[in-house]
Amino acid sequence: MIRRDERGSAAVEAAIGVPAFALFVGLIIFGGRTATTHEALQSAAAEAARSASLARDANSARTDAREAATASIRNQHIGCSAIDVTVDTSDFTKQPGVPGSVEVRVACRLDLSDLSVPGVPGSRVLAATMSSPIDTWRER
Repeated sequence: MIRRDERGSAAVEAAIGVPAFALFVGLIIFGGRTATTHEALQSAAAEAARSASLARDANSARTDAREAATASIRNQHIGCSAIDVTVDTSDFTKQPGVPGSVEVRVACRLDLSDLSVPGVPGSRVLAATMSSPIDTWRER
């Protein structure tokens, strides 16, 4: 019976296992950052929609929504760039007594270039949309 020398087998195992483990950790970080950012965008969109629904007119609603969303994102320090806030204020033209709502979509580009994980893009655009009712009997 021939006995084989097992010297160096730990090095081979490490050469295969360490990169696989690093890739796994990178994917976990990617998932966590994406989920955290999406949650922050949902919160920002909800704050923006609420601010817009309290405004007296469509122009003020758009301005208030953009300010609220931008402030929320900046306060949460999530690393978003290219923040885009879209506000649908078409229901402000409805007559008092007719239900309406304002809808806000908040999107941003999340930088992921520091992860260096194969298959993960350098950045990703994430978005969230929320709506808030306008007071039915408010003068518009």
